[in-house]
Amino acid sequence: MPARPDDEDQDQDQGQPEQSIPIDQASHLLTAFTQFLTVCVHNILYYRSVYPAQTFLTSRAYNLPVHQSRHPKVCSWIGDAVDAVESQLVLGAVERIAVVIYDGRASVMERWMFDVAGFPAWKGFRDAVGPRAAEEEELLAEGAGDAESSAEAKVNWADVDEQLRAAIRKLAYAGEKMAPLPEGCTFTIAVELRDEGEAPIGHPQPWIPTQPNLQTKSKEKQTPGQDVGGAKTIPIRFVEAGPLFFECWVEEGKAKEHLSSSSSS
Repeated sequence: MPARPDDEDQDQDQGQPEQSIPIDQASHLLTAFTQFLTVCVHNILYYRSVYPAQTFLTSRAYNLPVHQSRHPKVCSWIGDAVDAVESQLVLGAVERIAVVIYDGRASVMERWMFDVAGFPAWKGFRDAVGPRAAEEEELLAEGAGDAESSAEAKVNWADVDEQLRAAIRKLAYAGEKMAPLPEGCTFTIAVELRDEGEAPIGHPQPWIPTQPNLQTKSKEKQTPGQDVGGAKTIPIRFVEAGPLFFECWVEEGKAKEHLSSSSSS
């Protein structure tokens, strides 16, 4: 099983100006993004062979074939991790999300990055703290159902789906074409906080600080960890659909590059 989700330090890079959008649009966009993120995590685990291919089933999302782990504990862990990410997105605290793959010696092999610095402000959700309450779950569900009719003039939902579909397609292509990972890899999900973001605290506590080698640049720490940025970056997709825009890429770690060099020599 993967380790618990990590909480990466704040990142000083300047994001794009915040957009404030109505609660019905915000709830629908937030739901759309977290569903997209869940699909991406499962696909990454499949295409990078973190778990055996036979432990996945093939289904469809965004009118594409996608892969989902059949292991109940893996599915539960991913669901809980995405919920924890969502709670931080609601607060506007997140700069980037990372799906980090480690080898058996905890060396960073790859970081699949989602830069959400330009996300709109989730107006009306700012006071949310910790796990979602039942009322908030109901509000999200209602918003997702009402958004298409009440905000249709401002958000083209067909365009949102098309952009997310294209990102999933590009992610799958990148995962298939990259050099294979060593056996015995594990993964976790991490967040890099905005400069003004507060470290998540509370009970139960789903987040733990990341290792020093993945700590990002901050006011207190001007030099990022040695594994931030990796040895090679592969762009995946810049998604822009109405108020929803973010960028995806994958960083191949220095340890992976060294492993490949050793194998070819």
